[in-house]
Amino acid sequence: HRDHRDQRDQQAGREALRELGVERAHLVLHDFGGPIGLVWVAMNPEALASITLIDTGILPGYRWHKLARIWRTPVVGEILQAAATRRAFRVLLNRNEPRGLPRDFVEAMYDHYDRRTRRAVLALYRDTDDPGSAAPELTKLLAPRDIPALVIWGEEDAYLPSAYAERQREAFPGADVHVLPASGHWPFADAPETVERLLAEFLSVPQA
Repeated sequence: HRDHRDQRDQQAGREALRELGVERAHLVLHDFGGPIGLVWVAMNPEALASITLIDTGILPGYRWHKLARIWRTPVVGEILQAAATRRAFRVLLNRNEPRGLPRDFVEAMYDHYDRRTRRAVLALYRDTDDPGSAAPELTKLLAPRDIPALVIWGEEDAYLPSAYAERQREAFPGADVHVLPASGHWPFADAPETVERLLAEFLSVPQA
């Protein structure tokens, strides 16, 4: 069932690009977008111009972070989601962020965190294999292609350790890697000027 769904999603992605008239895409991924997007890249390498990984990527040996383990646990995950009031959400999100996150960023996240989204989060984490399990296969497929890659990682990421930043070169040998000091899991929110500059510079270089 999962393989059929993945094939359907990949086909939908190819059709979306055709509909938009996009021949090759510059893919920018963050968090859970990493494992999802990298599978798409492996299946559609001809449609990729470059890839930017922000606190995500191949994760060899990775095990779920504490919050993910709670979400993956039946009943306990539902209780935690039900207890996520606006104030609790704000405290939980900022607890591990060295600079804190902008108030409007956190408020916007909570505004979208309705019941359907909470159920979707639980379903996503429970229906996803260990993120590290696909790393060897993805590395084998992607490394020979030497895809243009930019890696940006918050040094203090509490969910995906910044030690993984350099390891992205295993799949993307020529990757331009930047670990941002005093930044957390959302560097585009706590260090937006730096992320914007790095991304703009990377995309301004013509890709083969």
